[in-house]
Amino acid sequence: MSYPTRRGELFGGANGAGRFTGPTTGDERRMLVDVLRAQRATLRLKCSGLGPELSLRAVEPSTLSLLGLVRHLADVERRWFRHVLAGHDAPTLFSSAADPDGDFDGATDDDKAIAAAWEAWRTEVAFAEQFVTEAPDLDVEGDDSWRGTVSLRWVLIHMIEEYARHNGHADLLRERIDGAIGL
Repeated sequence: MSYPTRRGELFGGANGAGRFTGPTTGDERRMLVDVLRAQRATLRLKCSGLGPELSLRAVEPSTLSLLGLVRHLADVERRWFRHVLAGHDAPTLFSSAADPDGDFDGATDDDKAIAAAWEAWRTEVAFAEQFVTEAPDLDVEGDDSWRGTVSLRWVLIHMIEEYARHNGHADLLRERIDGAIGL
């Protein structure tokens, strides 16, 4: 029996192939890492093929944009893995106490700003992936001013939630830009 394709069917092209093919049983670390990897890949896919359009805003008064999401998630990756878990003095890159929404508000259509945001995101993801790979177990802990003591396990779960929520935003933003759905 053949069923009609859903409007938001998962993108099956080369860019989306293999995103959600990781393990569904077995080692906890491997599953958490793979789900987070798939969420990161989804963000990249939602932004693929776009240049200055990445800075296009959602409906007023929101300053939400795909580029703002990239900048925000670079800051989030940096905060949890580099600052909290690794203990580095690593201030956020795009927001601050004086400008807490700078990650979203500062997203512009400038080619250099777009490249810088992607480079920052890739750098922070690479750091996070290396940190997780080298961690002896998921019980590695760090101290956070917001949540207190957190484990690597909790950070991985939180990052999956963070990406999943923002990838939902990215779905709507991308559809508004060029009509692309199901990426």
